[in-house]
Amino acid sequence: MAVFLGVATGCQCRVTDGGRDGAEFHDGEVRMSGLGGFRSAGNRARYDAVYDEAMRAMPEPAAVRDIPTAFGVVRVYRFGTAGDPLVLLPGRCGTSVAFRAGIPALARRHRVHTVDPLGEPGRSEQTAPIRDAGDQARWLDDTLARLGLGRAHLLGVSTGGWLAANLAVRRPERVASLTLADPVATFAPVPPGLVLRALPVGLRYVSSWARPRFLRWATGADPADTVEGRLLSAGFQHFRTTLPRPVPFTDEQLRALAVPVLAIIAGRSVVHDPRRADARARALLQRGEVELWPDAAPVGEVAERASRFLAAS
Repeated sequence: MAVFLGVATGCQCRVTDGGRDGAEFHDGEVRMSGLGGFRSAGNRARYDAVYDEAMRAMPEPAAVRDIPTAFGVVRVYRFGTAGDPLVLLPGRCGTSVAFRAGIPALARRHRVHTVDPLGEPGRSEQTAPIRDAGDQARWLDDTLARLGLGRAHLLGVSTGGWLAANLAVRRPERVASLTLADPVATFAPVPPGLVLRALPVGLRYVSSWARPRFLRWATGADPADTVEGRLLSAGFQHFRTTLPRPVPFTDEQLRALAVPVLAIIAGRSVVHDPRRADARARALLQRGEVELWPDAAPVGEVAERASRFLAAS
């Protein structure tokens, strides 16, 4: 599966720009607005069954932690016992399972921590609205602090790449290096065509055929072929996110990044114009290694490249 593991829209996503809290009704379930959640208890049970299946295919974690933050409880899995800490952040509707193929290579030299992001499907539980990029940085900063990591290397894909860069922009003391694989809204904007293609995914009466069709187009693979693909599809089907739009970074913010950055741009990316993203990253990153890969960026290959980058950083 390509490294693109989620999009800036979709996942039955209600994107917000702030506002007052209030009640929302979904399939008979009442939720406070501003909180992501499953549409019903039945939806959660069906998703959990796929999640459990996917976790059985994962390497055995050395530890499982539920980390309290101001915005909810964050599920973190640790793999490996030695080396500098490396934190993995998946894309929209992704979970720790998204990194299944890359964990063995990364855990050879690092204490790898995989995160189920707040406001997304998975085992994290959001309890307060996440309003803006500052809130996104705060919950991730809280998580790393409570894990006792100090400065950590971050590897993020798609929206996870944006989360990693966002933390580096707002909490630079927390970040040792960045590996950004096809990051959303980081080096180039999200194309309007992606948003239009994602819209039918959240429509109840057409989502059954629109969802797999969209995911095949976005990832270049049939989601039914792998456990991580099936879990990604289940997240789009059963979960509704309520998160702020990823805010593009300014030239000044990207130019100010002082840590080593490996930016991998997939040549067939759908989250941005690959050549535009490649050119802007090369122009602005002061300590950047920027690579435009010819097609996709499979997680296993990203992990191997990140291992070499981290060894040299």
